[in-house]
Amino acid sequence: MSKASFRDHLGRPIVAVTGMGVVTSLGQGLEDNWKALTSGVSGIHGITRFPVDGLNTRIAGTVDFIELPTENPVERSYAYARETTDEALAQAGISGDFGGPLFLAAPPIEPEWSARFALADRAPPSSRPGDAYERFLTALREKADPALHEAWLFGAISERLSDRYGTRGLPVTLSTACASGATAIQLGVEAIRQGRTDRALTVGTDGSVTAEALIRFALLSALSTQNDPPQKASKPFTKDRDGFVIAEGAATLVLESLESAVARGARVLGILKGCGEKADHFHRTRSSPDGGPAIATIRAALADAGIEESAIGYINAHGTSTPENDKMEYLSMSAVFGEALPKIPVSSNKSMIGHTLTAAGAVEAVFSIQTMLTGTLPPTINYLNPDPAIVLDVVPNVKREQQVSAVLSNSFGFGGQNASLVMTAEPA
Repeated sequence: MSKASFRDHLGRPIVAVTGMGVVTSLGQGLEDNWKALTSGVSGIHGITRFPVDGLNTRIAGTVDFIELPTENPVERSYAYARETTDEALAQAGISGDFGGPLFLAAPPIEPEWSARFALADRAPPSSRPGDAYERFLTALREKADPALHEAWLFGAISERLSDRYGTRGLPVTLSTACASGATAIQLGVEAIRQGRTDRALTVGTDGSVTAEALIRFALLSALSTQNDPPQKASKPFTKDRDGFVIAEGAATLVLESLESAVARGARVLGILKGCGEKADHFHRTRSSPDGGPAIATIRAALADAGIEESAIGYINAHGTSTPENDKMEYLSMSAVFGEALPKIPVSSNKSMIGHTLTAAGAVEAVFSIQTMLTGTLPPTINYLNPDPAIVLDVVPNVKREQQVSAVLSNSFGFGGQNASLVMTAEPA
């Protein structure tokens, strides 16, 4: 291949994906996840991790099959990231020190209340109002608790991953709500395009399903309350959707410059062709009703990729199953693709795995690339009562065999964090 073959339309290094790993409520590893996803299997189930008596939402897509040394969100998030990174590096054929930067999307989690209460029980009696922090520090000085200390540190997960895999430089931990996984990928793409590295490790992970998280989202009226049966609760783009199902998972993508991947004989799984990201200042949690920032995000991703709207053969939708977000996403896609939109197949992986929050953008990027590799479009299950105001070619309930060479994946998060990725098949 000529040098020009390794550059995109703007003269930047083309970014390839050479390794992928994934964990969701459907199982561990890409093979098991893909088999379940394309078979229309749901990973949503009743919560057993903590009591749910009296709660309106009693279901989730938790990952309960990975052994942990300590049961807390930090350990869960780290374990999921570790497992997916092991898988991705093995597929990429990379061993020893990774030698490139790490970009991690991780949830902004805090110690659970049970841990705080346990620490309070150890702390000396209060001497004045507002001295709780000093009392906690006194208790920890008397008897250190490394696990609790790590649970307070936002960068703890990335530091452990960096040490384990020998990444280069300070690891970057980010949290841009539901767009986080896609944002981590974008940072990896930009690092390679700017010539700062030949490879980057991009990870999205979230093990933050706790009683507190569930209640907080419930208070926002964001969660589905259709608990029985759990598998039918997430129903994106339907008339009777009532909220998302909170879930856990992780995904890792090994990114390399195409030139570097070809030089070492790596298998190229797909190309990260374009990234778009826009902020929305409309509301702390709600998206702008006119879809303006989301529209701009999709258009930015297409422009960055250097392709026309007509090139997109499939859309991996954000598709949360909340009444407002599904409507806004449809509005934004309609504005970009116009009359062609009803002819573009659309799926929502969240109908089966739930909303993996911080990990969602990375998980769905993996599934998007797998769609191109296999020629199989995953279904959107529970699509039995379509919303007449949302006119889409939703792949309904059963997978569809169709070869596509360019995929758009959307991630539109709380707080106006919007990110879209355009992925294409390996260039000839």
